[in-house]
Amino acid sequence: MLSLSKKTDYALLALSYLTRTEPGRAVNTKEIAERYAIPMELLAKILQKLARADLLLSTPGPTGGYRLARSADQISVGEVIKVIDGPPAIIHCLKIAHNGCEQLDRCTIRRPLARINAKILQMLDLISLAEINRDEEGESAAITFMAGREPQARHRETARM
Repeated sequence: MLSLSKKTDYALLALSYLTRTEPGRAVNTKEIAERYAIPMELLAKILQKLARADLLLSTPGPTGGYRLARSADQISVGEVIKVIDGPPAIIHCLKIAHNGCEQLDRCTIRRPLARINAKILQMLDLISLAEINRDEEGESAAITFMAGREPQARHRETARM
């Protein structure tokens, strides 16, 4: 079953918090950790990883902290998941090397499930931080897609699934 790790959950919470702060304000790790009751050391590692992936800007010093590197509508949920956990997979064999599967020569489900997995990844890449914040604030009942990133054959592909 596809599910987000606790680290990804914490990363999305932190990014969501940063999305709602005033533009240009750097937020320190302690503030976010206290807000969501996240272990500060773990959150610090997560935020550093997001900064190394250029999703966050880090400002050192006593008044430093983190802020979004791009606007919230330009950062996808899929990007965050991939940075923290790597690409998600609905079946285990999509996460391991091809030669690590005992059923590879006999498997009849890997390719169809890989296509479904690709569609899930595509959808995650189309949902922005801004969108999940709108949902949290009750502004939107439906998920919309990031501007300019909707798949070209979305309606045809959705109908096949």
